[in-house]
Parts: sequence; structure tokens; C-alpha cells
Amino acid sequence: MAIRKINPTSPGQRGMTKSDYQEITTSTPEKSLLTKLKKTAGRNNTGRITCRHKGGGVKKSYRVIDFKRDKFGVPATVKSIEYDPNRNVRISLCFYADGEKRYILTPEGLNVGDVILSGPEAPVQTGNAIPLELIPLGSIVHNIEMIPGRGGVLVRSAGNSAQVMAKEGNYVTVKLPSGEMRMIRKECLATIGALGNSEFKNLSIGKAGRKRYMGVRPTVRGVTMNPCDHPHGGGEGKTGPGGHPKTPWGKPALGYKTRKKNKASDKLIVRRRTK
Repeated sequence: MAIRKINPTSPGQRGMTKSDYQEITTSTPEKSLLTKLKKTAGRNNTGRITCRHKGGGVKKSYRVIDFKRDKFGVPATVKSIEYDPNRNVRISLCFYADGEKRYILTPEGLNVGDVILSGPEAPVQTGNAIPLELIPLGSIVHNIEMIPGRGGVLVRSAGNSAQVMAKEGNYVTVKLPSGEMRMIRKECLATIGALGNSEFKNLSIGKAGRKRYMGVRPTVRGVTMNPCDHPHGGGEGKTGPGGHPKTPWGKPALGYKTRKKNKASDKLIVRRRTK
């Protein structure tokens, strides 16, 4: 993927960058793998906003992605690489030998015409899904399961990858993009390679309207509100938080640990992402 700069024909266009979409081979998604995506706009069943700064956005369909990669021993050919409005990584449409079609996340270096395979007998090459115990040490992987058979939950965004570090007993130690090192069951599947579209993080949105297309609404600072709306609100003229910064609901906003203690998976963390 390359990034192209937009000509500054207006203040909103100045500084804006977009992907050149060179890697995308078709603009038409597979109809059988599309489902409706209902908008909640950050509101619950009573209509109250429970998640702020969400709403609006361009209408889009959901592409059903195969995170499980559970068709063992059946080869699939990559027919097209497509844009997915629901994620920052490209998706690949794969035709399996038995006639089934599925979407997968596109790793760096996977091209139209390549053949991929899942299962213990699959070779170690880009796009293949293999149990962690059979992946050589030092290999780069993505779309990692945490519970065997449930589907990949770790390392699924553009440009990300994890590394297989060690094997001991029933567990394999994996270094995640955050720097955390975690033990995962050896039966869990992982896909070989790093995810593509790594330049995504360098894009410049350019204007507020482009954020609105994505369904992101404006954020208002607490210090500009009234005291009834936010702990930072009120005062004559411009004033600071007046003490430790807080969330709108009164909890400390900086450095306050919110992770639950004694989580069952804590004992599997070899090294935390924070020092």
C-alpha cells in the first residue's frame, strides 16, 4: 500500500492523505458473504447514550470473516483482494476446493492466485493457519486463538504481527504487538505472516467531516461544560480541572487502574506490556 497526498484545493483537503488502493483487485464484494449491519449509534434499548461520540456515518454492510480457519486439509485459492469498511486491513476472497467461499484477513505478501491451507499438515508459509505447537520459533504470526476452536481474537489489525518465542509443556509463549508476552495453549491456531496495509497508521484524516463518515461524533472538553455536566465544569473564564482530572462520572482519569484483579488469565502473562 502507498499513500497519496490530496491537492490542497480547499482548507479541508490541505494535508489530507488517502490510500492509493493499488492492492485491491475488485470493487464488488461477494453477495453470499454480506450481512446487514444495524446501527446502535451509541444508545441502548431505552434510547439513552451509553457510549459517547458515536452516531451517523456512511451506511455499510458487514463482510463475514473466517477467523476460525477450521476447514482443515482443504486448499483454497485467493480470487480477489477487497476493501472492508469495517476494518483497517484488506480482506481476501478465497475459493475452497469443495466450492465454499470465505473471506480471510490479508497478510503481507498474499496475492491473487496463491493457494492457502489450514490444519496441522499445512506448510509454514504466508496465509496458512497452523496450530502454535507446529510453528517454528521466531515465526511471525497473526489472528491468534486464545481458546482452541473459538477463532482468532489476537493480532487482527493492519500492519500488526506477533512472534512465537518459546514452547514449554502445553503452552507456547507469544510476544504480542503491545510488548506483552503471553502463554497460549499449543492447540490454538495462528496464521503465518504479518497483516498487510501497514501504512494505515500514517494516514492523515484531514477534516472533521471525514471522521463523521466513519460514525464518530464531536468530543467536547469537560472544562467547557457546566458543573452539572462534568466535574471539570464551571468557573469564571478559562479554568483548569481544579484537582485531579476526572471522567464525567467522577472517576480518576489519569493513571487509574481499571483492570480487574485476579483475572483467570493473569497467570498466563509472562511479561506485561507496562513496565
